[in-house]
Amino acid sequence: MTHGYTSDDAEAAARLVAFALRPRVLPSRVGDYLDLAQRYRRDDAFRTLTDRIGRGLGLKALGSDRDTEAVVLAALDGSVFETKMDDYAKRAKYRGERGDTEKVLHGIIHLAIAALAFPRPDDLAQDGYIGRISVNLVDATVRDTCRKLQKNAVEGGEETDTPTETPELEKVWHAYSRRPEASRTKDERAAPNSTKAMVGRALNFLTDSGFLTVVGDPREGNYRTTPRYQLQVRELAATNAFNELLKLNVVPLTDSSGTLRVVVPTLRDTQEEQGV
Repeated sequence: MTHGYTSDDAEAAARLVAFALRPRVLPSRVGDYLDLAQRYRRDDAFRTLTDRIGRGLGLKALGSDRDTEAVVLAALDGSVFETKMDDYAKRAKYRGERGDTEKVLHGIIHLAIAALAFPRPDDLAQDGYIGRISVNLVDATVRDTCRKLQKNAVEGGEETDTPTETPELEKVWHAYSRRPEASRTKDERAAPNSTKAMVGRALNFLTDSGFLTVVGDPREGNYRTTPRYQLQVRELAATNAFNELLKLNVVPLTDSSGTLRVVVPTLRDTQEEQGV
């Protein structure tokens, strides 16, 4: 069975995928992108062709951003576009951070942001819902979780160890609770090794990726979600880590492979646009 695709159709679909891989490029600013995005929304055959081209490249189309009409993509397992936690941690780290511990910390911060942005299933399912988060809220929530985990361990007679079926949680509450909350440098900036600074870097990364928007004074650390982020978190919500976070009120690692599924598939593109 043939859909009657032409070489021009294939080229147009590939161009749309290329536009979608640049999350900071909006259809409203690029006429060709807007035309292609509208065709994607209205033409079932063209949408199928675009989705198949994306899948062949290791990408999954999650839908269209209702505000901007941009096509939103996520990386499939093993895709060249997949952002590994190792890669993110290397970019977000400050001098002197150690690998494994930092992966844990960065992973729980991103999961906490996603869960706090859409705390109820109805929030995540409702198109148009806008979540609001802040540096202080994320840090306070993770620290509260750390205290609860430590209390549960002590009450269970484990003292410094958590249950054997969740060994990663021991790393979480030890690593996070031992990190300073908001120490300052000599010039009164937030010390890069503080947890609030790490949360701030995560929120800024999501903002640069088109998932969050700064609300008010950037120095106050308040953000709101975008439709693009809602689509991504819906995808994340299918993972075991996210479900455990919501059901158990704990924040485990992302998954065994260390994949950060909530971030854009094209970290490299974000860096290039910023001149990194």
